Amino acid sequence: MAETMGLRERKKLQTAMRIYRVAVGLFVERGFDNVSVQEIADAAEVSKMTVFNYFGTKEDLVFRPMEEHFGDAARAVRERQPGESAVAAVRRQFLEMVESRDPSIGLNPEPISRQVRELVRETPVLMERAFVAAQKGTRELAGLLAAETGDLMQATIAAATLSAARNALIEEHHRRIAEGVSPDQVTADAAERAGVAFGLVENGLKDYGVKQ
Repeated sequence: MAETMGLRERKKLQTAMRIYRVAVGLFVERGFDNVSVQEIADAAEVSKMTVFNYFGTKEDLVFRPMEEHFGDAARAVRERQPGESAVAAVRRQFLEMVESRDPSIGLNPEPISRQVRELVRETPVLMERAFVAAQKGTRELAGLLAAETGDLMQATIAAATLSAARNALIEEHHRRIAEGVSPDQVTADAAERAGVAFGLVENGLKDYGVKQ
């Protein structure tokens, strides 16, 4: 993306990323609640006002770069081609993100995405915001499907199931890397795991978990 930007836009992006990385580093080191915006500004060598110009709130310093991804599934469904099912669209998008090792699904080798995840899990106010953002994304997906099909109940079930499949895959990526599996290895079989996960959604659960 930076290659298509002008000099001014690139400088703004670089400044935003510097502030973001400094903020995350301080939050990880000392805890989200123990770091002030002024301390972040000082460490990033910018003014406090500059921090707020790029990130509207302290919580935005964690969420702004990734919050748009809570709506990825809805975006995949909205932009799908005629004849493509909702499951196929979400699966295709997810596989494209696997291919590019998108940080939002836990496959980027840089540790910052995993640091942010742990930071969110350890900070109640951030966990609450993550939950609200995730629910908003699922409701957006349900709304799109309901508008097309006319059945809100089924659309809500479909949206929740698709979101759950994506979240389970992302959690699996993070879990395996945390256990010492290399990001390259996790990426190598991520497509196969995605096939299994979305296969469950596509085919339903009628043959899953039959008690022997």
